Amino acid sequence: MQNKEKIQQRNHQEHQKDGISDERKFDKVDTILAQWQRERPDLDSAPMGIIGRLGRLAHYFEAGVSEGLEQFGLTRWSFDVLAALRRAGAPYSLSPNALLQSLMITSGTMTNRIDHLERAALVVRENNPDDRRSVLITLTPAGLEVIEQAVSAHVANEHRLLASLKENEREQLAGLLRQLLLEFES
Repeated sequence: MQNKEKIQQRNHQEHQKDGISDERKFDKVDTILAQWQRERPDLDSAPMGIIGRLGRLAHYFEAGVSEGLEQFGLTRWSFDVLAALRRAGAPYSLSPNALLQSLMITSGTMTNRIDHLERAALVVRENNPDDRRSVLITLTPAGLEVIEQAVSAHVANEHRLLASLKENEREQLAGLLRQLLLEFES
């Protein structure tokens, strides 16, 4: 919380320097936009503000999520692999290719991640009973226990990270972000 107060104080000082009044709260992006408006009034910098805020929020959210997962000895990527296996349902197994599809990473990256999780005894490679030429990646009992605890704490942490928004604001934001994401993913 102390870090958040320092950021707000620094932003306040910079806003005053750039001539931004204190009638409402301003963030670092407002300072940048005000500077561009002063230097290049011909530019419509509104998209810069949206994308800049999304980028800064992604940084803060990533840090908050990573911090929340540390208590379980997990990184973001290890959580993602374990969560994909958990979402698959019992027996909590997926082929390496299915994991690749769900996580959108390269096969080399996936191999390294599985190797790491296997050394930590959170997953095992097992022969696929339906295709003897392939393997399945399966949560171990220890992996299942870790992900069960971690996912509950993770969701609670995400609620905390979004606590400044009312429920209807979260729903509105989710809808707008979905609309934008669909433009890129369709």
